[in-house]
Amino acid sequence: MSPDKFLFRPKTEACTEKPAAIAYRDLYTNQVWLSDNMEKKRLLIITQELEPYTEGPEISSLVAKLPKYLQDTGYELRILMPRYGVVNERRHRLHEVVRLSGMNIIVDDDDYPLIIKVASLPNSRLQVYFLDNEDFFKRKAIFEDESGEPFEDNPDRAAFFCKGAIETVKKFGWAPDIVLCIGWMTSLIPLYLRTAYKTEPIFANSQLVYSVYGTPREREGGDRFMEKAAINNLSKKDLESFRDGDGISMHKGAATYADALIIGSDSVDTSVDYLSVAQDKPVLPWKGTEEMLANHGEFFRSLLEAEVPQ
Repeated sequence: MSPDKFLFRPKTEACTEKPAAIAYRDLYTNQVWLSDNMEKKRLLIITQELEPYTEGPEISSLVAKLPKYLQDTGYELRILMPRYGVVNERRHRLHEVVRLSGMNIIVDDDDYPLIIKVASLPNSRLQVYFLDNEDFFKRKAIFEDESGEPFEDNPDRAAFFCKGAIETVKKFGWAPDIVLCIGWMTSLIPLYLRTAYKTEPIFANSQLVYSVYGTPREREGGDRFMEKAAINNLSKKDLESFRDGDGISMHKGAATYADALIIGSDSVDTSVDYLSVAQDKPVLPWKGTEEMLANHGEFFRSLLEAEVPQ
């Protein structure tokens, strides 16, 4: 499939005709500002990594730039990520949110307790909610052991995190307008929200956006991934979209169920066949770090203005 199929061409002037939701763009500085009478849209960010809590991979540093920008341009945000063992609780002042903790998340018929912790994102008024479990996240590494081999239970961890994130938002009682899923570890969320949780009113009107980053992790796990991902009696047919030839592609599965895609870095090959499942869905291409923030904001506005079939 031609890469041209995966282009979102931003409007030259971004404003809506709705009196309560007017957005303006300075065509010279590219800065966006919103009218005072705009009702804030709710944006849920579910990410596998985020600086300063995780460091190193490009996803951590790129994603770190988004929350404050989006908050400043008028969005109400909630941010969720795993509480890896590398996250320094004392330095970042994490503390448990008792009213949100105490759930058990079932993965392949096994119960795992979910603990929710929270910290303030530096230099912002935003809070980050961390999903914790000793079996999955206590180890002092993120996805690989000391020899560089992926953890065998990465599929279990992904299923736990994705289901736990959905259950946590249900406890918030907070209905997001957009759910932004960042990275392969969040790839099951579009599937879950369109199948196992399709009658959940909290997400009934949410636009699901999946952000793709280049990584070999998205093809790992094989049959174990398919087994662990089958929560709430999902069938093999429900998970078939994650099959890619003789292996799996988490990006392909997420793209099947998401309403829109974002190419999150220049390391993503946009000519590969598995992106063909996006068909005519909106896709925001990678345009460089400098343009990323404004492009995200305008892309989200275009999704909220359009009617996307559920």
